[in-house]
Amino acid sequence: MNGDFTGPVAREITRRLTEALHPPRLELTDDSAKHHGHSGHNPEGESHFSLLIESAAFAGQNRVARQRLVYRALGELMDARVHALTIRAVAPGE
Repeated sequence: MNGDFTGPVAREITRRLTEALHPPRLELTDDSAKHHGHSGHNPEGESHFSLLIESAAFAGQNRVARQRLVYRALGELMDARVHALTIRAVAPGE
């Protein structure tokens, strides 16, 4: 995890992805400050994220299938708390 701020939403995203996908590499960045005043911005913060995740679960999967695995792991966070998530999902060795 990188970034200067790690709030409760970022910690929950990290926990869920770690449990579901066992990533040897996970980098989550809170981009919310860049979206201040834009649609979907939450004044509480933690509404926009960028994710780089590596997992063996992604091997042989196309980009859409990889994103579905991430969304499945995050569940209702994507509806209730996260407005935008940029995903770069890679398999080991990519």
